[in-house]
Amino acid sequence: MSLERARVTIFQDSRTAATAVAARVADVIRGRAGTGKPAVLGLAARQTLVNVYMELVRMHREEGLDFSGVISFNLDEYWPINPAAVQSFRTWMHENFLKHVNISAANIHMPLGDVPEQEIPDHCQRYEEAITEVGGIDIQVLRVGPSGHIGFNEPGSDRHSRTRRVRLDRMTRKDAAADFFGEEKVPEMAITVGARTILSAREICLLAFGEHKASVIRRAVEGGISAHLPVSFFQEHPNATYYVDEAAAAEITRMAAPWMLGPCQWDDLLTRQAVIWLAGKLGKPILKLTDEDYADNGLADLRARGGAYNVSTSVFRHLMETITGHPAGGERQHRIVVLSPHPDDDVICMGGTMMRLIEQGHDVHVAYMVSGFLSVFDHDVAKYADFVREFNRIFGLTPEQSAGIEKHIEKFLWQKRSGDVDSPEVQAIKGLIRRTEAVDAAKFCGLDEEHIHFLDMPFYNTGKVQKLSIGGSDVAAVRDVLEQIRPEIIFAAGDMSDPHGTHRLCQEAGLSALEEHVAAGNPRPTLWLYRGAWQEWPPEQIDMAVPLSPAELKRKRYAIFRHQSQKDRAMFPGPFDSREFWQRAEERNIGTARLYDSLGLPEYHALEAFVRWPLKRSANAVAQLSDSPAVL
Repeated sequence: MSLERARVTIFQDSRTAATAVAARVADVIRGRAGTGKPAVLGLAARQTLVNVYMELVRMHREEGLDFSGVISFNLDEYWPINPAAVQSFRTWMHENFLKHVNISAANIHMPLGDVPEQEIPDHCQRYEEAITEVGGIDIQVLRVGPSGHIGFNEPGSDRHSRTRRVRLDRMTRKDAAADFFGEEKVPEMAITVGARTILSAREICLLAFGEHKASVIRRAVEGGISAHLPVSFFQEHPNATYYVDEAAAAEITRMAAPWMLGPCQWDDLLTRQAVIWLAGKLGKPILKLTDEDYADNGLADLRARGGAYNVSTSVFRHLMETITGHPAGGERQHRIVVLSPHPDDDVICMGGTMMRLIEQGHDVHVAYMVSGFLSVFDHDVAKYADFVREFNRIFGLTPEQSAGIEKHIEKFLWQKRSGDVDSPEVQAIKGLIRRTEAVDAAKFCGLDEEHIHFLDMPFYNTGKVQKLSIGGSDVAAVRDVLEQIRPEIIFAAGDMSDPHGTHRLCQEAGLSALEEHVAAGNPRPTLWLYRGAWQEWPPEQIDMAVPLSPAELKRKRYAIFRHQSQKDRAMFPGPFDSREFWQRAEERNIGTARLYDSLGLPEYHALEAFVRWPLKRSANAVAQLSDSPAVL
């Protein structure tokens, strides 16, 4: 039994899914080459797809995958936009894919972002004709947009639409704000291939990764077809597949409530998931659930494992055991490293726990993994430059000692266009702003300056929102701090929904460094994962919940306030939540406490939640994964 009206393939992570999509594209290229005909690819320029293109480039270089007979059509482009702009999809495609393979320039087709307005209808018509002339698209690769849009076919788009100019809705522009360093700088319009043209492709691969896509995926594959959710159009396509990671699949029924579809492979994790789901659905504390509650809601076979009360009690006891006021244990002091991707993730995500650890006498160190300079507004640079000038004047430094850098900053910021990469001097100042704020916040939490480390991992330092892949020097930076401190406990970010990928890449580097650290003969530290500003851990996965009093939560807020450049308005807030980071953190911590209370657990003001690595997966969830490398 299934409620899904479209084909969904679930992978352990986004990289494995991307590799599978690249393999499908390669199969099409080779298959068409075997018939002597070109393969026609429909492509899209989005960060979601970068690993697909990286894998295709690898296959070209290492396996001889030949693109000489490939014809490509890109899905969309902002309008108006300079084709050479760093935000242009034309630039993105060339930098991330096209210049690395042997595709002929004559075979590359892209909508023009600088076509004169009066020529747009003819340009769109010619684009459609070019697709038709080569026999249509063999395989279309695209991502699922945050509002369920496909390409730039926004909610409300006609499923019979063709290539045209469209006006972007606010969610789409907020989603793109990071690339343009501000929503107000995102073009209001774009040129996009229409829904009907996309649906005419012989095969379609849709990619969706992260918790923030879970609701869209559920509605797209289990709901009805609706113009308000264009991605649902693919339910009627005979050869469309959604390639999703576990996070994006979390709300479809076979993952969220598989007991509603038939027999399950019950284990402790799935049992917790089911009991918490049942308590939430009925609005009851766990220990008040009855045999009838289980039977009436598709959980009769779970009840049969020992009776409703015994099952409920086992889940209740587990949740009680997650609550602790001693997050490192109370028997002795430990060496602890908190790995913070950005300079404020430590206080935003686990500020209360960090202060508790310091107060309890543990040897706590914080390692800030990237500089975070991208998140500093230009006006802050100008403000600090004015401060330096006045500082120099007051303390009698000569104009020659400071005039050069001041002149450069003033000139650069005045001439800077939207999306321009900052000069090294401006990058350095922005990084210094984040660094001094991080030191201020860490000291407020009780850390000594010698316990504060800045790794400045190289993958981040592109000057653009798009980062490099993790390299050996990034891993070495983390490994060095582990070798220096030799921690017994590590806290690290486990959030995969960071809008510009820094958390995901930092986790990748951190895990690699940890394995090298252990391989060198060091004892394996306990690794706890906290969530970033965008999501909380599902309650059934939580292994540790640290209570915070009202005073402790307020102190955590003040620590976050020390990051003044991120106060009031953040550079990269994400497309779904306009609240400040301190507001998100407080409401999430309070919300977790309320959830525990609603389940019948002790009532606390706030809770910070953690899971232990490696992440646990239920047998049922593992069974849903497509063939892929071994699950950790």
